[in-house]
Amino acid sequence: MRKLIFTMVLLVACSAAWAQHMTVATFNIRMKTDSDVGNLWDDRKTAVTDLIKFHEFEIFGVQEAFKEQLNDMSAELPHFKHVGVGRDDGGEKGEHSAIFYDTRRFDIGEHGTFWLSDTDINTPNKGWDAALPRICTWGIFTDKKTGNKFIFMNTHFDHVGVEARRESAKLILSKAQEFATDLPLILTGDFNIDEQNEAYFTLAKSGFVRDAYDLAEIVYEPNATFNSWGKSIRPKGRIDHIFITKPLNARKFGILTDTYLGKFPSDHFPVVAEIYWSN
Repeated sequence: MRKLIFTMVLLVACSAAWAQHMTVATFNIRMKTDSDVGNLWDDRKTAVTDLIKFHEFEIFGVQEAFKEQLNDMSAELPHFKHVGVGRDDGGEKGEHSAIFYDTRRFDIGEHGTFWLSDTDINTPNKGWDAALPRICTWGIFTDKKTGNKFIFMNTHFDHVGVEARRESAKLILSKAQEFATDLPLILTGDFNIDEQNEAYFTLAKSGFVRDAYDLAEIVYEPNATFNSWGKSIRPKGRIDHIFITKPLNARKFGILTDTYLGKFPSDHFPVVAEIYWSN
């Protein structure tokens, strides 16, 4: 009888511990454009959502997602909702840095979007030497399994402006510190900076946010995160990142290289991490 009670207690403890884990990801899905001959969105959208379902993403940020693409993904991911606005008008126009979350596991509270800018973070504009308006979408989420609350931020840094990337990292860090005074934080995105870049160091060496890659017990890194539709696959180089704050930690980190019929779901590989609350 004692053995049975011990076993039951152990199972309950293990179940509670596992409930602390969640699967987080960042995925630049590549915008819908007719210029991607051979890699059109309508041909690859099912591959994108099938990948998400198979790897059981629970909450994730997307980049280069236009409204039509978000609608397509929502139709294939019925248990998910998303938040975020278009960078061009603060409504539906332009790229969204949206956050998708599984409603079976998470509730969302306050949320919003700000622009990466040196002049005005509340209305659409381009900051510093950026080629395009850039944004960060955020939300406060509650884990239904545990009651734990956390902040999730998702962004996409400019691909041209060196100053814009450097200053965007400072702004993101400042906003993260502002948001996460009482709650842990997850920051995802296509930062367009690799792990050797000055702007990356602003975040990773801040002593506040930590790179999930560095924390993970298991790392799956078959190649870099950008693939250019298979034309530029390098052995190393992460421009898509997942950062977290304490008490969050990472058990696994991976760059997912799934393909379909010899094609790529996007010109970026999604990055996934298994995150958990540590004591």
